[in-house]
Amino acid sequence: MDLVNKFKEELVTAMKEKDKVKLSTLRSVKGAMQLEIINKKREENDELLLDCINKQIKLRNDSIKEFESAGRTDLVESYQKEIDILKEYMPRMLSDDEISDIIDNAISKTGASTVKDLGLVMREITPLVKNRCDMKKVTVLVREKLQWFFSFFFTKQKKR
Repeated sequence: MDLVNKFKEELVTAMKEKDKVKLSTLRSVKGAMQLEIINKKREENDELLLDCINKQIKLRNDSIKEFESAGRTDLVESYQKEIDILKEYMPRMLSDDEISDIIDNAISKTGASTVKDLGLVMREITPLVKNRCDMKKVTVLVREKLQWFFSFFFTKQKKR
């Protein structure tokens, strides 16, 4: 069964069971999906659902940071429950080693050698890791690897 149908079935189940937290969480994702479909003319599919869930998780994480600084532990707990519900729909997260291997393969495949090639490498990596890890983290790792590669190559050339 595809993820969208599973999501819709669980939304109906949450309504029947009167699970208010899960129901409101799933409805927020459904609303975000409908906005994407209408505003950006996207098709309803698993990728759209995962994008919307990922955005909702990020929004809640940002809210948690704000609530923690304000000392609102009740709201922190509430938002953390919602994040836990949303994470059930996300695919397995990639480990740091898996991310590093994907980055190394993309760098060798694209022939990237400087930080200027960051976009080229990210274009290669994004479809492989999207919604399976933090893209900010991936960008930082790619930048570090490209800087290391450039400095290593440049110092080798200079010594000759």
